[in-house]
Amino acid sequence: MDYNNYLQQLLFLAIQKEASDLHLVAGHPPVLRISRKLIALPKDKKLSATDTEGLCLALLTDIQKEKFFQQKEIDFSYELAGVGRFRVNIYYQLGTFAAALRAVSNKIRSLEELGLPQQLHRFTEAMQGFVLITGPASHGKSTTLAGMIDEINRTRACNIITIEDPIEYIFEHDKAIISQRELSADTLSFSRALKSTFREDPDVIMVGEMRDQETIATAITAAETGHLVFATLHTNSASQTINRIVDAFSGEQQNQIRAQLSSSLLGIVSQRLIPSLNGNTVPACEILFNTQAVANIIRENKVYELPLVIDTSSDLGMISLNRALAELVRKKTVTLESALNYSPNVKELKKIILQ
Repeated sequence: MDYNNYLQQLLFLAIQKEASDLHLVAGHPPVLRISRKLIALPKDKKLSATDTEGLCLALLTDIQKEKFFQQKEIDFSYELAGVGRFRVNIYYQLGTFAAALRAVSNKIRSLEELGLPQQLHRFTEAMQGFVLITGPASHGKSTTLAGMIDEINRTRACNIITIEDPIEYIFEHDKAIISQRELSADTLSFSRALKSTFREDPDVIMVGEMRDQETIATAITAAETGHLVFATLHTNSASQTINRIVDAFSGEQQNQIRAQLSSSLLGIVSQRLIPSLNGNTVPACEILFNTQAVANIIRENKVYELPLVIDTSSDLGMISLNRALAELVRKKTVTLESALNYSPNVKELKKIILQ
C-alpha cells in the first residue's frame, strides 16, 4: 500500500465530510467523528498493525520519529497543503501504532460565528487579568480561545505571545504582532516559555494548557503584573476550576494562591458543545465574572458558594450552565434530551425549563 497517498485521501475526506476527528486504530477501518458521532468508513478495509504503522510514520519527521520511539506518544500539528491542518496524537495501543487527528479550520471564526455569548467580549476588552476557558476535552476550548485572541489581534495594537502544544490555529498579524511558540519545536516546556515572556514585552499571553504547578503560578504572576493572560484547563465548572488550581499547591502555599487568584482573576468560562437539531453542535457556557463577592469567596475558601452566586448574578452577565442549556431548549436549538445529558443537575434543569 502507498501509505502517503492513502493518508492524503483520508485527510481530504475528513475535511470534505466536515469531520472533527479521524481515528486510525488496528483492527478497525478508519473512523471519522462527524457531529460528535463516530462513523466507520464502510468501503475501507480494517487496518492491520502494519497499516497503522505505515500511516503514522507517514505523518512523522525523522526527529519526531525519534521522540515517539523514546516516549511512546507524541503531539504535533500537521499541514497538508491545499487540504487543511490537523492536531495529531500518535500513540501505542496493544503494542501497535494508533493515531487521533483533529481537523483544525484554517479560518478563525469570530465569537459571533461560534455562537458564543456576547459577555465574552468583556474579556477581550480587558487590559490585564486572568481568563480561564475550561471544559472537557473536544468541547471547543481552543476554538473559543482562538476567536478571543483574534478579536484582540483585529482591534488592538499590542504584542501577543502564545504557548501551545501543538499550535492549532495560525494567526495573521493585524493590528497586533503575534508570536506563536510550540512545545518541542520552539520551547522545552510551558513553564519555561511562560517565564521567558517576561523578557519579551508582551501585552497578552495565551497558554494552551496549564499542566503543572509552576505553569499555574507563573501565569497568575503574569496576570498580577499587568498582563492579560488566557489559559485553558480540563475542568467542568468554575468552582472545580478554582479547586483544581488551589489543589495544585501544597497546604502552606494555598492561602497565598487563593489571595493571588482572588485579585488577578477576571473570569472563567466553562464550555460544552451540545448536539443541535440541525445536525451540528452549539456551545453552552457557564460564565463567572470576578466580583467583590466572588473574590471574597475564593479568598475565604468558600468555593462551594460559587454556583449560587453565578445563578443569582445574571444582571452582572453571569450565567449557570443549566440556564444556558434551558435557553437552548426554549429556542428549540437543542432537544431536551440532549440538554439533560449535559446538565450538571438534571432536576434543577427541569425546574428551570418549567418556569
